[in-house]
Amino acid sequence: MAHWSVYTEGRHHHTVRGDLRIARGVFSPQLDNRRDILVYLPPSYWHTDRRYPVLYMHDGQNLFDAHTSYAGEWGVDNTLNALAYEGIEAIAVGIPNMGEARLAEYNPYPGGHFRSARGDSYIHFIMDTLKPMIDNDFRTQRDARHTGLVGSSMGGLISLYGYLAYPWVFALCAAMSPSLWIARSAVMSHVQHVGRRDGRIYLDVGTREIPGRSGRSAATTDSVATLSEALQQAGYQPDGTLKYVREKGGEHNESSWARRLPDALRFLLR
Repeated sequence: MAHWSVYTEGRHHHTVRGDLRIARGVFSPQLDNRRDILVYLPPSYWHTDRRYPVLYMHDGQNLFDAHTSYAGEWGVDNTLNALAYEGIEAIAVGIPNMGEARLAEYNPYPGGHFRSARGDSYIHFIMDTLKPMIDNDFRTQRDARHTGLVGSSMGGLISLYGYLAYPWVFALCAAMSPSLWIARSAVMSHVQHVGRRDGRIYLDVGTREIPGRSGRSAATTDSVATLSEALQQAGYQPDGTLKYVREKGGEHNESSWARRLPDALRFLLR
């Protein structure tokens, strides 16, 4: 059992809204490193005995607190607090990245643009270490259809991989502006090989992913559209088991992902 403390205790500067807990220095035997883990608890958590779906979210530094962010804050706490008024509540687990190790840990496909691919070990860290800990310490809905992966950029890529490779653990996935260029053919082959999984995928991209580089932005946008088509060919139904969003003017940054997050979570948690 991890020791969970209130994130805001002793902090004079933060932007957290709601009940956020932190466990420091959680060890990963799969990756041989330690990192703090953040857990957002929904507004009704202490007023009921119900169990909640769980979303495992990458780049945890950028999710809840602008003071820990290196590229802007998603405002996950604000979004989930607001969605609670619509009857949509979930536990969100923020997993900070490990800096220079981020690319390797979020890359699941060897032989692509980066030689180091530790993505499968990272997913096993979530499955075999974090999930048992979260399920033990909090009131969760433990089955796959109430467990999801959420991330952007490389975090979107690893979310897709975890969903496709381990459907008995994760049946919900939100991949925002996924970095398909890392191993595009591998992702497409993976989709074609496994076919439709029994779950839901939210997929999005902006039309200005890389401002000032229209050609590369178009290629990025087109690659995500191609993935959406491949998922439909595999049997996913638009607005049923697949939601694809192409945001006009959307860029490859936290503010764009924060803006699209409410609808992504509405789709996954409905």
